[in-house]
Amino acid sequence: MAEQISAVEARLAELGLSVPEVVPPVASYQPAVIADGVVYVSGQLPFIDGALPMTGKVGAEVTEEQAYELARQCALNCIGALKAAVGDLDRITRIAKVGGFVASVPSFTGQPKVLNGASELLGAAFGEAGQHARSAVGVPVLPLDTPVEVDLIAHVR
Repeated sequence: MAEQISAVEARLAELGLSVPEVVPPVASYQPAVIADGVVYVSGQLPFIDGALPMTGKVGAEVTEEQAYELARQCALNCIGALKAAVGDLDRITRIAKVGGFVASVPSFTGQPKVLNGASELLGAAFGEAGQHARSAVGVPVLPLDTPVEVDLIAHVR
C-alpha cells in the first residue's frame, strides 16, 4: 500500500517540490526537538543533495535573488526536519516563528526580502497555518560560509 501524503506535501508537489530527507547535523545538536507540543527546528542551511549550492556574502558573491532562492531551500529543509520529527506534516497547526540569518556585506539592507523566500514557501505549504512572526538578521558570516540560514518554531497536535 502506498504511503498517504499529507496535504502539505501535496501543496509542495503542486510547486514542483518534494520534502527532502532531514539534513544530518554538522555539529552537536538535533535537527528538531519536540517539547510540550512545540517543535523547535535547528538552523537549516540550503543544502541540496548534501551540498551547498553557493557560498559567500549577499551583496558580493551572491545576489539578493539568489539568496531568496537559498532561503526558500532552507525552509524546505526545515520542512524536512519537521517531517522527521512529527511524521505527518498535517499535524503542524502553526508555524509560529521563523528566524533568518543572512551573511551579507555591511551595505546590504535587503535581509527581509531574502527571507521572504522562506516565508512565502512556508505560507504556500501550510496555508494560513504557515503565516508566522519572523526575524531577518544580517550577520558577517555563517557556518560553512553559507549565505543564508533559517530556523523555526512550530506547534504540533
